Amino acid sequence: MFFQIVEILGTFAFAISGVLVALEKRMDPFGVLIIAFVTSVGGGTLRDVLIGQTPVTWMENMIYVYAILAATIFSIIFRKRLNYLRISLFLFDTIGIGLYTVVGIEKGLFMHLHPIICIALGTITACFGGVIRDILCNEIPVIFRKEVYATACILGGATYFLLRKLPIDNNIVFVISGLVVITVRLIAVVFKITLPSLYKDDVAK
Repeated sequence: MFFQIVEILGTFAFAISGVLVALEKRMDPFGVLIIAFVTSVGGGTLRDVLIGQTPVTWMENMIYVYAILAATIFSIIFRKRLNYLRISLFLFDTIGIGLYTVVGIEKGLFMHLHPIICIALGTITACFGGVIRDILCNEIPVIFRKEVYATACILGGATYFLLRKLPIDNNIVFVISGLVVITVRLIAVVFKITLPSLYKDDVAK
């Protein structure tokens, strides 16, 4: 039950981030809904296909569809309260990757996969909905820039497996690992920490 609640919260957060991007691009209501949908379930769909779990999660349980619809309606109604779209997008996107990273790891463990593969699945779950969103909105996906994004997911995943070796309740491990992802991402943005550049031109910038 706890696992499903976290996944629903992640779906809701990612759907809001998708709506905010779509609103910024001035899409029509259908476009807004589609972007919200692919943002929130894109990564999870890819994960389920990779591990052979079909039908994928959101097709088997309508609560995820309802969560996306609710998030879309909520975001549209209160869009004027979310005036600072970039800040709101960043916050909901960060919450989403934190929650979805641990959800993906749990799915990998359920399939008895190696910890490294589980961390990869967590990163895919967290990041690839945003990749699809950004591509559809004609943006370079955040994961492909210098920003600390996928790296935060990997660190959170590593934390998850380190904490599992300690006598700690699994739900607490779940929460702490998600918070690590969120905290690393927040710190990286606040202090402008980026990954090293491969291009000499960027050094002078």
